[in-house]
Amino acid sequence: MKFRFLIFLSLVFVFGLMSCNNAKKNGTEKESGDSSKTAVKKVPEWSKNAVMYEVNLRQFSKEGTIAAFEKELPRLKELGVDIIWFMPIHPIGVKNRKGTLGSYYSVKDYKAIAPEYGTIDDFKALVKKAHSMDMKVIIDWVANHTAFDNVWVEQGHLDWYTPDSTGKMQPPIGTDWWDVADLNFDNKEMRAAMIDAMKFWVKECDIDGYRCDVADWVPVDFWNEVRPALDSIKPVFMLAEAENAKLHEKAFDMTYGWEFHFIMNEVALGKKSVNDIRKYLNGKAKEFPREAFRLHFTSNHDENSWKGTEKERLGDAVKSFAVLAATLEGMPLIYNGQEATLDKRLKFFEKDPIVWKDWKMTDFYKPLLKLKHENQALWNGTYGGDLNILSPETDTLGFAFERSKEDKSVFCVFNFSKTPREVSFDNSKLKGDYTELYSNKKLDATSGKIKMGAWEYLVYHK
Repeated sequence: MKFRFLIFLSLVFVFGLMSCNNAKKNGTEKESGDSSKTAVKKVPEWSKNAVMYEVNLRQFSKEGTIAAFEKELPRLKELGVDIIWFMPIHPIGVKNRKGTLGSYYSVKDYKAIAPEYGTIDDFKALVKKAHSMDMKVIIDWVANHTAFDNVWVEQGHLDWYTPDSTGKMQPPIGTDWWDVADLNFDNKEMRAAMIDAMKFWVKECDIDGYRCDVADWVPVDFWNEVRPALDSIKPVFMLAEAENAKLHEKAFDMTYGWEFHFIMNEVALGKKSVNDIRKYLNGKAKEFPREAFRLHFTSNHDENSWKGTEKERLGDAVKSFAVLAATLEGMPLIYNGQEATLDKRLKFFEKDPIVWKDWKMTDFYKPLLKLKHENQALWNGTYGGDLNILSPETDTLGFAFERSKEDKSVFCVFNFSKTPREVSFDNSKLKGDYTELYSNKKLDATSGKIKMGAWEYLVYHK
């Protein structure tokens, strides 16, 4: 939902409002993500080399149902998917609805399945099937707001919402989200009901965790209450749609790599360079402890619907940046349809099914995700290898790095330019025999230089 109001507000204004909103809800200024002061909880071991896949049920198939999606599990397992993230599966509010079908993020009932998707028994069957294939399932959770006709409103819990100056329910301040009402986290009864609803899906359907929408707009101490409540049922995996190191202390295993994603888009457009990638890796990325997983992606539901397809944003560099997102420290995300060259912006409030027609990206993803699973250098967090940038600072178009863990190593080289050029790298750290992932050619690193085509990528491993 993030980009619906970015369309209407400038970035400066938005960040100012977010700071005010956080201060209002937390009773304090948002704390800095200083890794020296942030102790991170241990994440579930099963996520150590995992790949995440985002599912937009409404658009995934013509049927748009849980049962229709379940048939795709074997294909996704073969692709290399480990964690399936479902966008909100709850009934959608009718009051103030946007478009014909409304926003997935306007939740009418936290303890129900949207009838157009199927039944709770359908969902239980899907989770059971995924688990039998050694896959995990998480669902989207919208804690910051609900639909104006949420069952809580119908039950008379108006004090669970943030009132405007006249005492009426209102959208989150500073947004155009007029289809949802802001929740009041000063109300302890509301908090208890929210936690009870989150426990419901873990207990009843055996899900493995949550992706939490606009997590930075909800008090950190609420999330810190949520995590032990869920872990008391079973160990869960928690992803925050936020970029705040403090969220990793007690509540979340993974946060969004939004800034890095935006940098990739800008490099593809020629508005930023490799220097900006290097600056991020040596700056913002280091605010997060190594134990903290980061989510890396070239697309997701927000980007696709509001900013454009990966082809629109990245042009001929789609594969190059997909490789970068999958090989840097963090967990890669695939948005449904990317494996079939999704070439349209999926409508957000209407039915607009994915056209599954061109599977060439599947052949690209399979070996890359297989390498992610098998080569420990690419694993997530402290399970994976350290990152060493090997290209010189003077090169603003070529980028090379190596990640190593014990006897495993991966060496990646990129030409982030629309013209062929030679990329230089420090070959002193490259010991042993390296083989390129897609061509099976051996690496000759003696010269410390490689001639590369426009937007070319090379992935060497040993």
